[in-house]
Amino acid sequence: MLVRSLENLSGRKNLLAFSAGVDSTALFFLLLEKKIDFDIAIVDYGKRENSILEVAYAKSLAQKYQKSCFTTKVQLEDSNFEQNARIERYKFFKAIIHEDGYENLLTAHQLNDRLEWFLMQFTKGAGTVELLGFEVEERRENYNLIRPLIDISKKELLEYLEKNQIKYFEDESNKDPKFKRNRFRETYANQLLEEFGTGISKSFDYLQIDKERLFTLKILKQIDELYILEKSNDDTENLRAIDKIIKRLGVMISAKERQEIIRQKESVISHKIAVAIMDEKIYIAPFKSAVMEKNFKESCRAAKIPPKIRGYLWSKRIDPKAIG
Repeated sequence: MLVRSLENLSGRKNLLAFSAGVDSTALFFLLLEKKIDFDIAIVDYGKRENSILEVAYAKSLAQKYQKSCFTTKVQLEDSNFEQNARIERYKFFKAIIHEDGYENLLTAHQLNDRLEWFLMQFTKGAGTVELLGFEVEERRENYNLIRPLIDISKKELLEYLEKNQIKYFEDESNKDPKFKRNRFRETYANQLLEEFGTGISKSFDYLQIDKERLFTLKILKQIDELYILEKSNDDTENLRAIDKIIKRLGVMISAKERQEIIRQKESVISHKIAVAIMDEKIYIAPFKSAVMEKNFKESCRAAKIPPKIRGYLWSKRIDPKAIG
């Protein structure tokens, strides 16, 4: 069974996003087999009866195998549940990473997830970069997001668990047709992988190589969470670069927000991230509202720092002359 990116896990501080489901349970035991050190984190959304049992199982595994287990309980409304759950989940992981110094966040996304994403993007009208949003490794704000199971199908993971008589939980919401991803999974992805799994996996490898040839992120300067990118004459290229950096900062942008970025040239995404497209550069940083000293504002104007970026510079005591 091909578990990816192990060379980046050995000797590092790793946090596994755990759910007690098929994928994360399989990854838990595969990491044990490979003698990779890691701890686990689990979120209880309180939506299902099994959630209490899943958290208890996570704690029991952590105790048995001498791992730290971080837990939290989150209450969310049903409206936009999947999106909000993802936001809260990664907020929780990010806080743990920041407080305890983890270098890598491991998620148990597998080949079925990758194909589901591909098909959903394909039907919305996406380019190569967007179609291949699921990568083996991604650099985020202050950690690496790594998906070691990206080439392994759900069927293989189930066979591994059953062969080794490993307990896991089934999330019944994964079959709820009200979620778009579930409909794509049951109607298209599972059947395609059942019949053409090997070819699909190889195609993703070739497409990833092509993607890297087509798109190179050009960062001119980075200071803390401030990014200055080279601006292209192609709006699509600019949006791809902006999207990648904003994702590093922990925010996913919608199609509507992408349109706003190009139209306004200077905007704030999700009340969190400031983006400014200038004549030759693109500035991206966490948005900070601040009362700044007059001399500092003058320095920003002289250095041609976009207004929505200035609050971040002020909060971090970054000299405008260092980035202008």
